[in-house]
Amino acid sequence: MDRKSIFRIVIIALFTALIAAGAFIRIPIPPVPITLQTLFAMLAACVLPPSAAVSCIIAYLLIGIIGIPVFTAGGGFAAIAGPTGGYLIGLLPAVLAASLVSKHMRGRAGTIIATVLATAIIYAAGVPWLALAAGLPAKAALAAGLLPFITGDVIKAVAVIIIAPSARERIMAAIEDDQQV
Repeated sequence: MDRKSIFRIVIIALFTALIAAGAFIRIPIPPVPITLQTLFAMLAACVLPPSAAVSCIIAYLLIGIIGIPVFTAGGGFAAIAGPTGGYLIGLLPAVLAASLVSKHMRGRAGTIIATVLATAIIYAAGVPWLALAAGLPAKAALAAGLLPFITGDVIKAVAVIIIAPSARERIMAAIEDDQQV
């Protein structure tokens, strides 16, 4: 295995670990806590090539589904089936879409569009799932699963917009040119 492949695996593992760690950096408000998972997922989408960004999410979800407690609700299939499961599953299409946008639209504008798109996709998957899993009417699901998070998601998006350009430049140079970071 060459250095470039090893570096790519290490970067995917690092971002997977950051996303998992983000589940434990949280403000516990029921039924869905505020976490930093989405910050690290959006950062992966805006910094890594699409295949690597999606690999991070797939690895994260698989690690959690097999029972390792990397989700805010612990681990195992029950965590996916619970009220936060839609947000977790929404990470996959969100990161795929955001990383494709980020790849084709470089710069701050692309990062802004990518973070807004990722956030919208996560909510589109998470809020209906929350309504179903918790037996909430749509209005209550929006009040519990979207409204409390808007300010935090704006702050996370701003952080990604600030961090992503320099991180992407360094990581992509290392991946593409086989340079050390």
